Amino acid sequence: MTRCTLITLGALKEDYLARAVEEYKKRLSAYAAVEEINLRDEKLLTEKESEVASALEAEADRILAKIPEGAFVVALCVEGKEYTSEGLAEIVGDARDRSGKLCFIIGSSYGLSPRVKARADARISFSKMTFPHGLMRVILTEALYRSFTILAGKKYHK
Repeated sequence: MTRCTLITLGALKEDYLARAVEEYKKRLSAYAAVEEINLRDEKLLTEKESEVASALEAEADRILAKIPEGAFVVALCVEGKEYTSEGLAEIVGDARDRSGKLCFIIGSSYGLSPRVKARADARISFSKMTFPHGLMRVILTEALYRSFTILAGKKYHK
């Protein structure tokens, strides 16, 4: 069975978003084993560029340590490429067929360190718009579920 690891920064505080993520993880369980790794984000005293860069590097150390060996790594970042649902399904299917392991990374509100982006096999943007991190977790889990249903030829994706 395919293994999907979701590495996220910061706590998911909104109960309704947590329930939505759990619902899609439950649906995904028919196609993949999903592991969510929630790491703490760095708290900043100011938003000075040097402090943000330092925080991203500290977060990068924790992120990089949690990436499963042999996984196809996808960083969600604003400069990433946008895909259709079918395009994402193709990426998921290729990774599934190669190693059976996928790892998706959602950074903190300041994004991801250049080291994490460099480690990624793909950089994906779900939109030019900005979404709250909790909502992005819902969007990602739904998109993964949709990808697997496309690959399985199910009618969920119309």
